[in-house]
Amino acid sequence: MEGDSEEITIISHGVKLEGKITCEGNVRIDGTIQGDVISHGDVTVGEQGEINGQVNGQIIIIGGKVSGEINAKEKLTLESKASLKGDVYTKILVVEAGAYFDGKSKMGESKETSGSHTPTSGKNETGP
Repeated sequence: MEGDSEEITIISHGVKLEGKITCEGNVRIDGTIQGDVISHGDVTVGEQGEINGQVNGQIIIIGGKVSGEINAKEKLTLESKASLKGDVYTKILVVEAGAYFDGKSKMGESKETSGSHTPTSGKNETGP
C-alpha cells in the first residue's frame, strides 16, 4: 500500500518559514516556523528548532523552543534543553530534567469540557 511508506518532512536549520504546515507523515523542525504545524504523524523539534504557533501530532518530541498550544494524541516529550510556553493536551507527558515548561497540561484523550457537574445549593433537605 502507498500509505505505509514513512514520509518525513525536514525543515533544516537556517530555514525560516511563515505559514501553516500540514502533512500526512512525520516532520522534523530544525529551523524557525512562524505558524501552526499540523501532522497526522510524529513531530520532532530539534535543539535548534523554534515554533511560534500550535503543534498537532501523534507523538511530539521537543528539544528546542515552542511557544503555542500542543495537542499530542499519544505522547509529548520535553527533552532537557526544551522550552515550551503554552498549554498541553496529551495522553502521556514526559518532562526531562532541565526542560522549561510554562503552561497548563491536560491529560486525556481529547480536549473535553465538564458539562455534567451540577452545582449544589447550600440547603440541606434531609429530615430527622
